[in-house]
Amino acid sequence: MLKSIQLLYSDRICQNYNPIFFIFQSYFEEAIHLKKITQITLAALLAAPVTLGSLSLPASASAASATPAGQTTSQAVKGPVAQAPAVYTESAADYAQFLQAKYNIQLPRQLTKGDFIKAIAAILEADQTAPATDEASDSAVKAPAFTDLKSNDSAYKAAASLYNNGILSATEVRASDKLSTYAAVFIAVKAAGFKELAYTYPEDKTAKALAKLGISSSRVQGQAAQELAAAIDTGLIPESLYPALRKGGEASSDFANILLGRVLTSQGKYKNEIGRSGDADIYSKLYAAYRTADLIEAPELRTIVDQALRNDLVTGYNLKDSRFDSNFIDELTLTYGHDDIKHAVQLIGLLRSEGIDADVQFQPKTSAFIYLKEWGEPKETPDYKVTQIENGNYIAYAKEYDIQFEFNNTADKARFNDIILKYAKKNSDDTSALIHASWWQPLYYSPTALAEYPVIANNKISLGNYYAQSFSLKENSKAIQEGFRKLAPDADISSYTFWVDHPFFNYLNGESE
Repeated sequence: MLKSIQLLYSDRICQNYNPIFFIFQSYFEEAIHLKKITQITLAALLAAPVTLGSLSLPASASAASATPAGQTTSQAVKGPVAQAPAVYTESAADYAQFLQAKYNIQLPRQLTKGDFIKAIAAILEADQTAPATDEASDSAVKAPAFTDLKSNDSAYKAAASLYNNGILSATEVRASDKLSTYAAVFIAVKAAGFKELAYTYPEDKTAKALAKLGISSSRVQGQAAQELAAAIDTGLIPESLYPALRKGGEASSDFANILLGRVLTSQGKYKNEIGRSGDADIYSKLYAAYRTADLIEAPELRTIVDQALRNDLVTGYNLKDSRFDSNFIDELTLTYGHDDIKHAVQLIGLLRSEGIDADVQFQPKTSAFIYLKEWGEPKETPDYKVTQIENGNYIAYAKEYDIQFEFNNTADKARFNDIILKYAKKNSDDTSALIHASWWQPLYYSPTALAEYPVIANNKISLGNYYAQSFSLKENSKAIQEGFRKLAPDADISSYTFWVDHPFFNYLNGESE
């Protein structure tokens, strides 16, 4: 019965149209009489609700690489709190949450200099440059001869790494001392990559920067003054930390967490996003991201997964670029797929109207699927290309996108489902109460467990920065992985489970709504 879902849909179309023209989203106009056919992208239609095989990321399904974690509780949507979100500034708590989630760093309330050194080394991954032994060749990195640290001390490896990377310069580390605000800044400015900039500062420029902080140039001098001035001008030190620096003394954990977060940002290791949903320019950023996104080529990878299509191993796949990964915190993140940019803009507006603010990342995506020759000659556009294959059918490539959201809390993440079901899921031909281009079966998913979200699998094959992925029911994942390995034994092939919205899960099981 499920041998050829393409023929199933083709038959249903032919009953209503002569000649055939079945056009979804930006490629086709919506079929007037086909109430039961899911309005997802053409890729999803052709990819087919095959319960025996895989569903390849139908026109929007892309899974973020993540490790499943604990479960959160879904909450019903209460009355919207429509208010204009204020400009968001990352707090010490935001940075602390990120540091713990991504690096397993949790600073103690009473900080030592050694604690801060170890945290800096961890976020820079500087300890990958392991110190050499004293017997090493002259060309190798030398182990520093610290006067107050032994090789078995807990801070030794981190301190040696920072020393060899020019972040620490003295052989006396004083790791057991309480961390001072100024010591933290002097380490952070070099860890952030501003050391050379700092040493370009002449005296007058240094004094001008220190004046912003409210201290005189007589209080801090020489290279220390230059480093502090650069930290002020570059924004490594936000104004919220100025009072603590004017006061001096011990650094609090909040002070240290903010500096660590600013170091991550300066090194491009914090969140990768286009903005916040509450930003005044978020809509223009979305349009700019969409307009500048092209179909993803990745010819070597595409050759492999195109063959998987020819072999009926999958019914379609998505191509994505890992350089657009958001680096968001898994337990706060959802990924939402679509192909219409106006829908994305209205979705952001919908979230704002419901009082939800979130980090936003736009990820270009290309969906590939089999286009049957009996559907007529395909019409190419810059965002839609086809390649004819041996049996007369085509492989079609369509431009789409994923948007990743990182919510402020798990309650907002849980509310997202109710908001979509009410305002962005099509249940009939009457779409007057829905946002633009809503689908019968919208697609959004989480790398961590959510109540009422079923579990499915993503089958992924990577080459360099690019990866192809195909969604399937869990029980079909093993066969797809094995098929990928036969086609590309040297490629990076993986599979993992994640949590998807129920309407899309129904689609995977062959249900039309």
